Amino acid sequence: MNEKKHHHSQAQEAPRQMPETPEEAIPAEEIAEEELPAEECAEQAAQPSPEDALKAALSEAQANAEDFKKKWYSVSAEYENYRKRTATTRSQAYAEGRKDVVVKLFPIADSLERALAACSDEKTRQGIGMVVKNFEKLLEGEKITVIAPVGEPFDANRCEAIMAVDPQEGEESGIVREVYAKGYEQDGKVLRFAQVLVTK
Repeated sequence: MNEKKHHHSQAQEAPRQMPETPEEAIPAEEIAEEELPAEECAEQAAQPSPEDALKAALSEAQANAEDFKKKWYSVSAEYENYRKRTATTRSQAYAEGRKDVVVKLFPIADSLERALAACSDEKTRQGIGMVVKNFEKLLEGEKITVIAPVGEPFDANRCEAIMAVDPQEGEESGIVREVYAKGYEQDGKVLRFAQVLVTK
């Protein structure tokens, strides 16, 4: 009878003594390994394909090239403007320098003309006359014209009246009767006013 009780007791406890076998149990590492490929797939799906990455790099390179080209055009235009300004300034300075030299020759030309008028020796007159003609050619080359308005109405913008006299019979008032020193102008700009005698 004791054997029956013992057998019955073992029969009741049997369900509690049946652990899962290693074959039936699934380790946590395997579960993680099974889930890992799915995560990797998601990451790979989020990353751009090599073709898309190449297109993006090409687009960026083209944008940079366009930006560099615009900057190059801007710098090139600035340099060209600077070169033109420098050339203009240099040309103006050169022209001003030439003009200043010619202006300094005006008193010498005055002296030569007075000497020519007062000289009685023919050979001397010819020599002085040649110098005066060379000076006139110099003025012509510099596009400088003479202001000597004898018989014309007095123009205060081109002449300086150093003396005023009563008009003669039949002579109008405000007329240039005589030029004491010629004036000169270049491109409409007076370089020296003519010194004249004018009628009242």
